[in-house]
Order: sequence, then C-alpha cells, then structure tokens
Amino acid sequence: MREHNQLQMIDVSSKRATPRRAVACGTIWLGPIAYPQVRDRTLPKGDALALAETAGIQASKRCSDWIPLCHPLALDGARVDCELNDTNASLTIYAQVAAHAKTGVEMEALTAVQAALITIWDLAKQVEANLIIGNTRLLLKEGGKQGCWLNPDGVPEWIKNEHD
Repeated sequence: MREHNQLQMIDVSSKRATPRRAVACGTIWLGPIAYPQVRDRTLPKGDALALAETAGIQASKRCSDWIPLCHPLALDGARVDCELNDTNASLTIYAQVAAHAKTGVEMEALTAVQAALITIWDLAKQVEANLIIGNTRLLLKEGGKQGCWLNPDGVPEWIKNEHD
C-alpha cells in the first residue's frame, strides 16, 4: 500500500497518444544598459538572443532531467522566439513545444522559457546587475481529453492564428 507522502510518477500506460502542443512565455527586464546590447547583439559574451533560443530548445528536450517525476517525451518540435520591447527595455521569450504523446508538453514549454530567460540573464549580468525575470505563464495547451485551453488573461494573436 502506498504511503500518504510517497512520490510517484503518474502511470500513463493506459492513455492513448494524441497530438499535444503547449505555448508558454516569460519576460526579463534588462534596463537601459543591457537592453540595447542584447537588442543589437553586442554583449561582451556574444549574441544573447541566439544563445537563449538554443538553450530553450535544448532545455525543452531535457525537461525530465530538470523536474522530478516528469515523463521523458520524444518531442516532435520545439521553437523559441524572442520579442524585444523598446518601451520598457524588456524581452519576452515564447516557447512552443509539440509531441505525439500520452501526456501534455506544458512543462517542456515552461522549462524552455526559464532556460532561455536565465541564459539572457547570464549574458547580460556582466553589464547590468539589476535584472528582473517574471510573468512566466502557460498561454495555450492542446491535446488529450481536455482539448484546447487558452489562457483567460489573453493570448497573442499569432498563437490564436496557429491554433485555428
């Protein structure tokens, strides 16, 4: 018999594999010194945008190594996009992950976002120490018995368009 506090990986063996997709995002506020260097790809350590996209994709593929009890999934696709905001010197990371699986890919998308954000932090900290990461959230999840879920606080149009 299982003890109350004993951890376990959820058994998905009886579930049917279906197409799954998740989109997540998060933001880093860079400030007046680091932001133009990230935007112009002139940070001393190199191109933070390219490295963040690569780190996010790589992290999405290794999500189960980061999060205990998370199922390892063979991903069909992972994409990370960076959106610069000149108005408030911020960068929003979007991660989209897809798989044909028995369980969702939300954690893979969220892990991709976090890895990309901390990669930006690592490259920008040399020129500006006062960085802020926040607003990480799931925007969309599709597949499985729940169907499609869109974040009630809003979803960018490009995500809606890819969903329709």
